[in-house]
Amino acid sequence: MHALVMVSVGMLVLLSLPYWLPAAVLALRVRIFTRINGEEGIPIPGKLVDASRFRQVYSNPAASGRSRGAALSNLFWYWLAPGPEMHQEHLENGPKYEAVARTTRRILGMQRKTAEDLATACTLRVVERQNIRDVAVVRLRDLMMPIWAEFYYEVVFGALCPLRARQLIVDNANDVVTALKCCSLRHMEKRERLTQFLIGKLQRREVPHELPERLSTEEKAFYLQGTYFNTAVVQMSEAMVHLMMVIAQHPEIQARLASDSQDDSYLDRVITETFRMYPLFGISHRITSAEIAVDEHGSIPAGSVLCFNHPEYHRTGFADPDRFDPDRWLKLAPLDEHYIPFGVAANRPCPAMGLAPVTMRTAARALLDHYAFYSSASHSRSIPNRGPCLAVSRATGCEPRMRTMVLLFVKLRDRWEDVGRSLVQLVLGTYMVWDARRLRLCDTYFDGQELVAETAKEVSSARACPYSAPAEDRSPVHK
Repeated sequence: MHALVMVSVGMLVLLSLPYWLPAAVLALRVRIFTRINGEEGIPIPGKLVDASRFRQVYSNPAASGRSRGAALSNLFWYWLAPGPEMHQEHLENGPKYEAVARTTRRILGMQRKTAEDLATACTLRVVERQNIRDVAVVRLRDLMMPIWAEFYYEVVFGALCPLRARQLIVDNANDVVTALKCCSLRHMEKRERLTQFLIGKLQRREVPHELPERLSTEEKAFYLQGTYFNTAVVQMSEAMVHLMMVIAQHPEIQARLASDSQDDSYLDRVITETFRMYPLFGISHRITSAEIAVDEHGSIPAGSVLCFNHPEYHRTGFADPDRFDPDRWLKLAPLDEHYIPFGVAANRPCPAMGLAPVTMRTAARALLDHYAFYSSASHSRSIPNRGPCLAVSRATGCEPRMRTMVLLFVKLRDRWEDVGRSLVQLVLGTYMVWDARRLRLCDTYFDGQELVAETAKEVSSARACPYSAPAEDRSPVHK
């Protein structure tokens, strides 16, 4: 009897693992992260800066430091390597940043119709290659990445994306985002293959855009890789995963979108609500260059690391914030709410803030024309499961009973995958945090910059003031 009780208890514990183990492991990861990397930064919203002053501090010109002076930067540089020093998000203010930002705005400054046509063409090409004739279980991120790899290849190079180039871009972007989510270690050979490909394109003068003159060929390659083939491809893929997961899990939204393909205003509200609930940034950090007055009772000292929590900010100030409700935006204006999916105009906003919603809308329409989407998997902001989803061809459809059975399988698989994935994230995340702290990529780069500056200063000083011998040594040899 005792053995039977023990077996029963063991079975209950085993079956309950998906309901408590991932959350427990996540809490442990946070504690280990803090232990290894140090407890750094002022959380915003928090005790010193509440949600009502989030935008005020975020917009302050003194919240301008991007990497230098924050231990946390070593981890972000580790994840974004190679070339994190040329990543637009992490460049410090100055002439180099201004030149890079100008170039990005110019390259992304497309006519709306051009952007829509390109997004549609890229989506349809990928859909055709998928060749889903009836029903298929897909990972949405795996479906989206080739679309945006082709899109940004054409934006950068002005030509159709060859399959080999698309694979290089997807391999690079997938490796970056998978490491960021601590689901895999970095595979630098995948990233460096794309770097060498871009260097070759630059050397053959196959980039039709004018890039900053003072950058070396390698720096230009790092700029293209970081801005377009890391950030743009990853962020647009993730944004589309969230959007299509929302549509897949809200039948009433999907039905309304499918019934009226001309109602862009409703789809725009769905996109806005998606960004509110699932902002692409979790935590963004800034280093203060001067003191920032918060109110009459407190201020933030110069040199502080500010940690802006975007998901938490997006939850404040809204009625029933955990409910997905696109129609809340019938009465609300994004600029008046706690909502900054692309940053703020006063302090280096995302350069794709105009392009992203337009192309997302177009790609979503193209996908919904071909498929109906259903998902029973978990949907979190970090979405490490890559968005498991059932895609059903609109031409052939799917029997409801079969769809129910497949969705049950997707749900059970997702829950058990989450158990294993959480343990993998614990182990690999701990290692990468430690390894990044050991390598100190950001600190080492800025230490080198300081050494170069000091050497240049000494050389300049020596040239301006040549050596003069003491007076007693300057007397004639023959007296």
